[in-house]
Amino acid sequence: MGVSSPRVTLLWSLLFTAVLANSLFPNQTNGGLIFPNLVDTTTEELQTGLEGALFTSCDLVKAYVARIQEVNSALHVVTEINPDALSIAAERDAERANGTTRGPLHGVPILIKGNIGTADEMNTTAGSFALLGAKLPRDSTVAAKLRKAGVIILGKTNLSQWANFRSNNSTNGWSAYGGQTKGAYFPQQDPSGSSSGSGVASSIGLALASLGSETSGSILSPSQVNNLVGIKPSVGLTSRALVIPISERQDTVGPMARTVKDAAYLLQAIVGKDIDDNYTLAQPFENPPDYVGACVYSSLRGKRIGVPRNLIVPREGDGPVLSSFDTAIRTIRRAGATIVDNVNITEFALDRYLNSNASAIVLEADFFSGLPSNYLSKLVSNPNNVRNLVDVRNFTQRFPPEDYPDRDTAVWDQALDLGFNNTSPQFWAAYQENLEIAGRQGFLGILANYSLDALILPTDYSAGLPALVGTPVVTVPLGKSPGNTTVVYNERGTLVESAPNIPFGLSFIRPAWSEANLIGFAYAYEQRTMVQAQVQPYLSPRVQLADVISARNIDRW
Repeated sequence: MGVSSPRVTLLWSLLFTAVLANSLFPNQTNGGLIFPNLVDTTTEELQTGLEGALFTSCDLVKAYVARIQEVNSALHVVTEINPDALSIAAERDAERANGTTRGPLHGVPILIKGNIGTADEMNTTAGSFALLGAKLPRDSTVAAKLRKAGVIILGKTNLSQWANFRSNNSTNGWSAYGGQTKGAYFPQQDPSGSSSGSGVASSIGLALASLGSETSGSILSPSQVNNLVGIKPSVGLTSRALVIPISERQDTVGPMARTVKDAAYLLQAIVGKDIDDNYTLAQPFENPPDYVGACVYSSLRGKRIGVPRNLIVPREGDGPVLSSFDTAIRTIRRAGATIVDNVNITEFALDRYLNSNASAIVLEADFFSGLPSNYLSKLVSNPNNVRNLVDVRNFTQRFPPEDYPDRDTAVWDQALDLGFNNTSPQFWAAYQENLEIAGRQGFLGILANYSLDALILPTDYSAGLPALVGTPVVTVPLGKSPGNTTVVYNERGTLVESAPNIPFGLSFIRPAWSEANLIGFAYAYEQRTMVQAQVQPYLSPRVQLADVISARNIDRW
């Protein structure tokens, strides 16, 4: 696992030892005071405690770092702990003491995915040693927005290497730099990807919430198997500037949190136009909507919700998911919505969606062009001198810790063998096919033709078509696999793909720029079901705020 420095690692390890040794108070109490449980606390609970001086941002940082240290050797979730986190927390505490707060996330620790650039002591590697030690001239725009909102960027999470865009035979959550992330709901659980560490971290309270990124499923899928709310925003709602790219047409950055409202708070902090990402300039509003204000219990009342059944292609073991999905339909109907069932995409669109290689062509050509132009060329320090995809592949194939050839570079090989980039006519034809099968003949056509307010799908089936046209999806917890589920390992025999207690999700889908509507629908469903609290991890850290405050008080004695 990558770390910031031996000095920083020792400092945090000593802190963890001291906190755990002073874990004197059961549950979350200390001297009669009740502290929020960090595995399920919310933004508003943390702000109440901070404003009431029940604890400080420094206490939060110490507690979350101790929780990371407690489980990281088993789950390999966090690759970088910010060596400046405590000093930043002290600054936020001082601002609060002076009557200044920057917003509802002021002084709150958040983790970010390891492909989101920061100009500090942390590395931005996408899980590859090729980028270890590389430096950026400034923070990525989303990281800068977090800091402006008063967030403490606590560290960086592991991910499927290169956001799952290197190998055809690797595993979700594996990277050369960070090792193999595992989920916390069953031993050796596949954490899904590519925002694997962000999903696991949020699920067991290693920070309030995390940022992930998605090209096709990389927020939605790890959110569902880690019992989370995940918001995959419209492409262009959040800036991708200085986030390691795959596709400018599909990449987006979004929150992964335990509740809809927490995800909305985090989304609110990172949205907005950015001259360094021209896709954001297409936003149809100067001031983004109030996403937190969209969390209204009655949001589903009077809405028309469609079910595109021909996008659900059941697989072995899907029975509990489909049963829970039908239960969710009844819940949504009782919430005042009209369900319009069997609103299906055209047979042509379904065939091309399942069998065409157009989507792969778009991603490969965008990556070939965008990696050097949108990221590698921006580096102010590039120790391994990787300037383009050929350089990155050569480094990967020659550097033993990258685990080549056991984990191949087939995705890059295909991209380099295309023979064209994203300005060629061949590329444009593939992109137009994507727009057709997801647009007029796909789910956007369904929404328009049936006058629907949203579509719903089990999350397993929700990512692909919206990815092709860059439209938003929100997933919320729907249920978990039952106790008699057969344990199934992946092809390598290293991760459990199916087992009892693995969470799954429900997705709400709408056209671009309609996140506020989706958040409202997701909130209305969440508040009627509260599934997230019913699914518990098998492994979770013990350290709580009470332990940190106990250790602090003992030090004073």
